[in-house]
Amino acid sequence: MSPTSYLLGVAAAVITFVVVVELLRRRRLRERHAVWWLLAALLALIAGLFPDLLIWATSVVGVVLPTNLVFFVSIAVLFLVCIQHSAELTDLESETRVLAERTALLELRLSGLESAQATKDSEG
Repeated sequence: MSPTSYLLGVAAAVITFVVVVELLRRRRLRERHAVWWLLAALLALIAGLFPDLLIWATSVVGVVLPTNLVFFVSIAVLFLVCIQHSAELTDLESETRVLAERTALLELRLSGLESAQATKDSEG
């Protein structure tokens, strides 16, 4: 890989890191979501600053091209992000269902009380 591509990787990692920190600071991103993005930025920064480390890692893992290892790790991180979001979505769906059931029960109770009050008012 050319030095320009390593510099591009370093710049992208630094920009990602700055964006994630800014989103955390503005409370637009929660810490548990930021972990994976900070991990990805850190790995990209390490690969850009120490390209020989990436080449060494490809030889250890048995991958032919360093870019293939980068793509694999990137896909793995995105896969973990998807799993985390799916788990949180499941929790939110369950919580929404419980809240809808509670609301329906409260509305039923309220209509029962209103009809009992209307009956009491018409009698008296």
